[in-house]
Amino acid sequence: MTGVLAAVLVTAGCQGGASGAAGPAQTAGQSRSEAPAASATPEPAELSIAPAAEATGVLPSKPVVVSAVTGTLSTVTVTDADGGEVAGSKDSTGRWTSIQRLRPDTAYTVTARAFGVDGTPSTVTSSFRTLKPTVTATFGILSSGMTVGVGMPVSIQFDSAVTTEAMRAEVERRVSVTTEPQQAGAWGWLDNRQLMWRPADYWKPGTRVTVKAPLTGVQTGPDKWVGNDDEASFTVGSSMISTVDMKAHTMTVRRGGEVIRTIPVSTGKPGPLTETRYGTKVIIRKEGTVRMDSSTVGIPKGDPDYYNLETKWNLRVTWTGEYLHSAPWSVGSQGSANVSHGCVNMSPANAQWMFENSKVGDVVKFTGSNRAFQPHEGIGVWMYDFAGWKAQSALR
Repeated sequence: MTGVLAAVLVTAGCQGGASGAAGPAQTAGQSRSEAPAASATPEPAELSIAPAAEATGVLPSKPVVVSAVTGTLSTVTVTDADGGEVAGSKDSTGRWTSIQRLRPDTAYTVTARAFGVDGTPSTVTSSFRTLKPTVTATFGILSSGMTVGVGMPVSIQFDSAVTTEAMRAEVERRVSVTTEPQQAGAWGWLDNRQLMWRPADYWKPGTRVTVKAPLTGVQTGPDKWVGNDDEASFTVGSSMISTVDMKAHTMTVRRGGEVIRTIPVSTGKPGPLTETRYGTKVIIRKEGTVRMDSSTVGIPKGDPDYYNLETKWNLRVTWTGEYLHSAPWSVGSQGSANVSHGCVNMSPANAQWMFENSKVGDVVKFTGSNRAFQPHEGIGVWMYDFAGWKAQSALR
């Protein structure tokens, strides 16, 4: 503005010299050198910033909005104490709005730069803090960094319920899956804790799968909010699909469609708590040595069916306690009778071979019992046809 003021003053002095008379700003007895200077008060932009300065308890879902009441908004940055920035953009009117959720219990600083109507630059800062929830919701993505079987879906598992369908829909809107090569698939919920994405059919071997879950600031229950993002990837290995025929007491193992081993087995004996569930399951985890206590599945100490023993070469196929494992005590019944408490019993040699040749995500189909496998009892995405699976979406 100094340069502009000088130009005005210079122009006014030349006009006075040309006429030889006092200019209109002069009074009698006042010399030309004493004429008052022209006014040039800066006019910085007036900005509107929400949330308001020093606000507390701000909902993580509330967007940061900055606009110019007068003048022109230039740039906006919203940062936390660690320097992490909140993404945002300006619309056609020049208003800036954040495009990602805020973290719970976090202090943020808004820095806005603008120009006034006369070009005066200015910078405005404002701070606020998001609410501190009673519960910070946590979640995990299974199989990160692993090579898995053709039956392993993308699996996002919350440690507590996502309590309403609207909240589950908001979670679902924010997550994404990329596959190479591309395969059609869909999201669905097994229950209010397990969100999964599966292809229309089993994965193609060699597929690279990447999942992104930018869920910071998403509400999952009364005064419960997610406090972090996550992402993961995994690779699909060879196709290994086994079929357990509980009536024939055999497990047939196929790799790439070819039979590579037929194993004599003993599965669960008849009974509401012991019969093995029929249906299509996948190997959830390779757990090796496991101590099995029947009291954890409803058979208490003192019951004739009670057991508490250590088992080896365990492949978990349900969250409810069904495994494929070594059972040297039942070798005499393997291939001829069902005497287990729900697991697939094998000889030590067969169990070790199965353990060493299996991957998390390999498919195990069970036939021949009267007790159905419920999808939420394990990774039960293959209990639905594809149309039925898509109906499990909260966005349907």
